[in-house]
Amino acid sequence: MTTTATTAKKPRASSATATTTYREAMRQAMSEAMRADERVFLMGEDVGRYGGAFGVSLGMLEEFGPERIRDTPLSESAFTGAGIGAALAGMRPIVEIMTVNFSLLALDQILNNAATLLHMSGGQLPVPLVIRMTTGAGRQLAAQHSHSLEGWYAHIPGIRVLAPATIEDARHMLAPALADPDPVIIFEHGSLYNLSGPSAEDAGPADLTSAAVRREGRDISLITYGGCLPKALDAAEQLAEAGISAEVLDLRTLRPLHQDAITATVARTHRAVVVDEAWRTGSLAAEISARIMENAFYELDAPVERVCSAEVPIPYAHHMEQAALPQVEDIVAAVHRAVD
Repeated sequence: MTTTATTAKKPRASSATATTTYREAMRQAMSEAMRADERVFLMGEDVGRYGGAFGVSLGMLEEFGPERIRDTPLSESAFTGAGIGAALAGMRPIVEIMTVNFSLLALDQILNNAATLLHMSGGQLPVPLVIRMTTGAGRQLAAQHSHSLEGWYAHIPGIRVLAPATIEDARHMLAPALADPDPVIIFEHGSLYNLSGPSAEDAGPADLTSAAVRREGRDISLITYGGCLPKALDAAEQLAEAGISAEVLDLRTLRPLHQDAITATVARTHRAVVVDEAWRTGSLAAEISARIMENAFYELDAPVERVCSAEVPIPYAHHMEQAALPQVEDIVAAVHRAVD
């Protein structure tokens, strides 16, 4: 999979908007896809009777019935494998995995089957499978349910990795994901589900090949995705009060990364801070930093800064969890190190 866009895209303009939540936007996207295409169905743990662990599919069982909203046993490997088989047979399955840590139980299916079959078959066996899962910390779910493993999956050829950070992306990324012949993994940060705001009803499918400039700036680029986008935007507001103009780039697609957008923002501001909730060592932030050094080294007026989670299992206690995660003040401090 390659990216064809050459510049970062701004949010699409639209005349028709409605106020909704991130959770409701995901539900609307799935319901719309199922109404439009009888091949689309949802499967996962408690997605029917309880609407999933985070209520994203609440009410869909009543509309679409148990054949298309399928509760599964507690076996991620089994129902992810069933999703792969259904995709191979011509269906368009959406598999919900409760939280990203549970996806490790299905990693063999994702890495060795879903990601490889199109290549191994010489293009004869596409796997148009969408896997949704909740990611991230900040909700006191402790060390086993607070992982940010998006960078692990972005390491794998043969899949597309999405991280919708806005209500519009939550609403409009699913349709093109279902149309992709390759497997697509959608990471939904748990802190975003209750996010409320306007959504363009007539925006059309999201462009899965491009990053988006969420705030323009001239002094430094804040490069981020997912649950860290609101923090980066808050940091940019604080920095503006101090006379520092920060551009905020929302990566949106983590594989393939939109290299042109990363290079372009650094060329405009000549400084960069990468904000990534994952652990620093071997992180997606490290990959982005390396790409900046490879493609925009002579544009830099300062070393690339990274703001990541502390390299510890995520604590349960609220104050310790917050101390372990990237915060607005950490981003602001990194910017000052780069510009002062």
